[in-house]
Amino acid sequence: MKKTVFLLAIAFAAVSFSARANTEMSPIHSEGTEITTDVGINAFCMAIAKGDMETVKKLIEQGENVNKKSRGMTPAMWAARYNRVEILKLLIDKGANLHLRSNQGFKALKYAEAAGAKEAMQVIKNALNT
Repeated sequence: MKKTVFLLAIAFAAVSFSARANTEMSPIHSEGTEITTDVGINAFCMAIAKGDMETVKKLIEQGENVNKKSRGMTPAMWAARYNRVEILKLLIDKGANLHLRSNQGFKALKYAEAAGAKEAMQVIKNALNT
């Protein structure tokens, strides 16, 4: 009897863990109308971080806000952090505000500097001087 109860408890724990892992490990889930990843980054900023220019263009065409924060950072900050120069230029052309601060108090230029993203730093500096 003790063996049966013990085996049932192990089986139940395994099934519970498996079901929990399936919901928590899914790559993307929907929260309302905005799609976010399990690490809390919206799909737009994830595409920027990955350097997926086509997806970024499509999302902007569909009305994505180029200044909406994800995990406390604007899309321009994500582009600066990952040195996505062409995407950064596109965001600036579409109205990205380089003066906004992240939830940590930093601007896009600071993210580029911290990441050693020299090309992104130059793009931001040029945009701020015009």
